[in-house]
Amino acid sequence: MRPITSTYRLQLRPDALTLDDARKLADYLQNLGISHLYLSPVLTAGAGSTHGYDVTDPTTVSAALGGREALSALVADLRSRDMGVVVDLVPNHVGVDRPQENPWWWDVLRNGRSSEYAEFFDIDWTQGRFAVPVLGDDGTAELTVDRSGPEPTLAYHERRFPIAPGTDRGDAAATHAEQAYELVHWRSGRVGYRRFFTVDSLAAVRQEDPAVFEATHREVASWIADDLVDGVRVDHPDGLADPTGYLTQLRAVVGPARWLVAEKILTHGESLDPALPVDGTTGYDALAEFGGVFVDPAGEGPLTELHREFTGDAGDADALAAAERDTKREVLWGGLKPEVDRLVEAIRRDSPVTVDTAPLTGAVIEIVSRIPTYRTDYGPTVGVLATAAGDAAHARPGLAGALSAVTSAVLANGEAAVRLQQVCGAATAKAVEDRLFYRTARLTSLQEVGGNPGRFAIPVPEFHLLQAERARSWPAAMTALSTHDTKRGEDVRARIGVLSQVADLWAESVREWETTTPSPDPATGLFLWQTMFGVWPVEGEPTSLLHVRLHDYATKAVREAAVHTDWASTNPDFENEVHHWIDAVLTGPVCRSMANVVRRLAPHGQVAALGQKLLQLVAPGIPDVYQGTELWEDSLVDPDNRRPVDFAVRRALLAVLDPRGAVDESVKMLVVREALRIRRERPWCFVGGSYTPVFADGPTADHVVGLLRGDEVIALTARLSVSGFGRRWDGTVIRFPPGRWTDRLTGREFEGTVELSALFAGRSVLLLVRQ
Repeated sequence: MRPITSTYRLQLRPDALTLDDARKLADYLQNLGISHLYLSPVLTAGAGSTHGYDVTDPTTVSAALGGREALSALVADLRSRDMGVVVDLVPNHVGVDRPQENPWWWDVLRNGRSSEYAEFFDIDWTQGRFAVPVLGDDGTAELTVDRSGPEPTLAYHERRFPIAPGTDRGDAAATHAEQAYELVHWRSGRVGYRRFFTVDSLAAVRQEDPAVFEATHREVASWIADDLVDGVRVDHPDGLADPTGYLTQLRAVVGPARWLVAEKILTHGESLDPALPVDGTTGYDALAEFGGVFVDPAGEGPLTELHREFTGDAGDADALAAAERDTKREVLWGGLKPEVDRLVEAIRRDSPVTVDTAPLTGAVIEIVSRIPTYRTDYGPTVGVLATAAGDAAHARPGLAGALSAVTSAVLANGEAAVRLQQVCGAATAKAVEDRLFYRTARLTSLQEVGGNPGRFAIPVPEFHLLQAERARSWPAAMTALSTHDTKRGEDVRARIGVLSQVADLWAESVREWETTTPSPDPATGLFLWQTMFGVWPVEGEPTSLLHVRLHDYATKAVREAAVHTDWASTNPDFENEVHHWIDAVLTGPVCRSMANVVRRLAPHGQVAALGQKLLQLVAPGIPDVYQGTELWEDSLVDPDNRRPVDFAVRRALLAVLDPRGAVDESVKMLVVREALRIRRERPWCFVGGSYTPVFADGPTADHVVGLLRGDEVIALTARLSVSGFGRRWDGTVIRFPPGRWTDRLTGREFEGTVELSALFAGRSVLLLVRQ
């Protein structure tokens, strides 16, 4: 099994990129320097799924993607090239949007508690009939009995639901009343099963049950037995009852040698539990570090003032902490209320303290709103729950009895303790990533999954200490810059980050634009001005496709923010105002002004983008290259970042890539190719290799980030280039370790002490190997 030195994420989809299509890319990715393909979920998903996370049959490889035969053929091709495969697993939930596609869910709907799969799902059987929220405003009046198939079904428009044997009463209403399930309005607040966050069409599964684990991992185990996969990525383990127990079971299945990384999202100051049997996280923590070191702390003051002017708060750490508590309360009283209600009932069963439902609900929400992490039952988060409970008691002394009930239930270590942890993770994801990060807008490049926009920049010394710790504790963790879940692509974030270097210019521009073409709401405007700046073309006017993409993004952004409109109760008037405003910006007087700002700052965005890419590829960890990001890209949030990639263009560029002529579009590909090839050629320098900071010496030393890996490879990049280029390099030097060093990006050679003006002549990054 070849060591994993890098991965390349492919978003498989039946309509654009199947397993056979992936096999046709193997030679290109081999030439790029990739060691392993990292595939999005390959198990059978909902018909037409473009992401694969709505798995409907975990026992089969998706026929729409090519099936098991195509997976085996892909692996065989890769193995012939000394490459391998990493696969994304989804243990937390399955897709139930179209019940007939999911045989387990169909059987539970049909047979209720007598189904052999009844315990596979986290269903609230105490309701009697468990609620399935699928109905619209027309309600049960539109239910009919469909007898066109092999068995009668309840029909609601295009959806079909099974009818239990012997319960077809002829009349749809009477038949519906006989079922183990009850179809209810999707906004009723009634949900009879645990979901993935608030997504009704994704039903959680109980991996803590050995029978469920065996059934859902039977196909995965066969991949291991047949030596098809070299590693596994685990999607959102925090939603499980016992993430540590699950990962321990999974490690036993995949064995000690295969790579295992988990999408464990760490919040600020949180470290990964060393007791977990994994090689690390999927890299959101690293993403924040690679981007944060290119943010200029000098911009914090002006951007904070701009944020206060447009939103009424500073957007700093204190403001965000208060806002996080507020948004958590919103989602816990709102979309997550069914999960809160089940938790409250579990507390009532597990606690000897008798408390009414209303104060108990208030106590739960008060505690959870004050928990800053996804869960509190990992080693590094010991004490977080106690602190949250204490803070809640100080803030709400009237809830003393209810808080005692919560405490006693948690200490009973039963159902309530498990549900509390699951609600915590869902609340953090929905309130912070999917709400707060669409409301605040001091510097939106910092608002990523696991990000901390209250912390404005990462100083170079801190960056090095973080990398050294990763090299020591988690040398094989995945690192990332773009993923299928990032809210902005890596190059878009890098360009937006440049605004920290020209904060006064940006503030002046936004104020001018708001005067010329005022946004419907200043806070929304401040957020979307940065988005438009991040994707605005350097040359020419915005295309019709970009118009569509920005409108789609704006719709999602304002609904996720849930201030003026949301997914459950849309406000067409406000949304139309936003869209009219975007059109006015794209075609009106602001267009030229925005274009001028972009032309001035885009080169500095590319400096930051190249720099963070080089650092990711050379720093500790296993770097993942998200599909297409070997070239400049302008992706926004999903589904925009899952668009098909033009690999023909990339293949053609790679075929003629020459370090001496790599400019503009191809320079990023050059950095990616050379860094990946060096990792493949000298793996001992990276996983298990040493990490040493390389510091410049002189007046502009802080404008350089450098690192040495395994005493053989040096990466150097400029940072804060708006004020750090040109003659300002004079007098600042790098002292190379002994030996002669060749830059793989240009072929130039260096040794001894070299001035930055000579090092960075014509390039902002260097990748050097010792001869």
